[in-house]
Amino acid sequence: MSRFQRVDAHVVPCQGPGDLSGVQALIEAGRLDARNIVAVMGKTEGNGCVNDHTRDFAATAWCHFLAPHLGCDAQQVHARVALVMSGGTEGVLSPHFTVFTREWVQAPPVHDGKRLVIGIAHTRDFAPEEMGRMAQVQATAEAVQAAMRDAGIAAAADVHFVQVKCPLLTSAKIDEALARGVEVATRDTYESMGYSRGASALGVGLALGEVDAQRLSDAAILRDASLNSARASVSAGIELEGNVVIVLGEAPGSASPLRIGHAVMQDAVDTAGVCELLQTHFGLDPRRDAAVIAARLVNLLAKAEASPDGRVRGARHTMLNDSDINATRHARAAVGAVLASVAGRTALYVSGGAEHQGPPGGGPVAALMRVA
Repeated sequence: MSRFQRVDAHVVPCQGPGDLSGVQALIEAGRLDARNIVAVMGKTEGNGCVNDHTRDFAATAWCHFLAPHLGCDAQQVHARVALVMSGGTEGVLSPHFTVFTREWVQAPPVHDGKRLVIGIAHTRDFAPEEMGRMAQVQATAEAVQAAMRDAGIAAAADVHFVQVKCPLLTSAKIDEALARGVEVATRDTYESMGYSRGASALGVGLALGEVDAQRLSDAAILRDASLNSARASVSAGIELEGNVVIVLGEAPGSASPLRIGHAVMQDAVDTAGVCELLQTHFGLDPRRDAAVIAARLVNLLAKAEASPDGRVRGARHTMLNDSDINATRHARAAVGAVLASVAGRTALYVSGGAEHQGPPGGGPVAALMRVA
């Protein structure tokens, strides 16, 4: 007898990176079965930079929370559930977790179209000298393809969003590599976040056929901005050594109550691109159908970065020159406000640092929508 994939998603607010009381309440109310949790994408209230330990704190809290439900120890949870914690909820953004569940049901879908599916995969751990280089690109591409198989997605066109969590270089990792006589992509720990994100994004683009493999090299990473993915979202952190990959897409035969669509914001204030996404994929006008969007929207998933040329629509911005607040924090706040103005809500997944993720100064955006 055939079984059908059913994926659901819940957005759960939190009072801090370790606060899972909202998740517990859903479980106690019978709305969420912890055994079916396959991925968690969290927005935590740290600085999103190298020393943001709120990401590790949140991931550790989830591991200890899920271990008894999954019948394993906390360390084994990472292998079974994709935990992606993105630091930084500047401006109006609200800390929250987006919890994805997947189960296999006997009842066939009651529709003829495509619905949401999800797949996860992990790369191997990377040596310090591999981060931000072709080794990370290739390993990420292989993991994306594995996650597509896990999701049951055959065509790259049916992939709408690929969330990757990648590692960064710390001083200890850099010193260890240099002691072995090997050079790393950069000796700047903060800059290493960009290299790791960029290489991972190019891996997504390679897997989905968005970039030409012949144009990829170590030298192209963070230098050739014409190479980018319209569906990659990558967050770097200190809490892991390899990449975690979540593929979100659609497939026929899915019994999920959700759909997903994606677009690309051309710059940080591209409300038109977000509105077009809602209209094209879901037939909803943000002004006319605000109440419907409020009722059906699960989350907007987006990337944000300060335009590297120092301008937004021809006007100079100062985000890159602020010595007090990092540019990625400015960008998250700006894009978060733009998306909130369209969605009418602030618990939105906006991740900073969009190297090779959409055009320079812009970035991919996807909408998770509950079917009417």
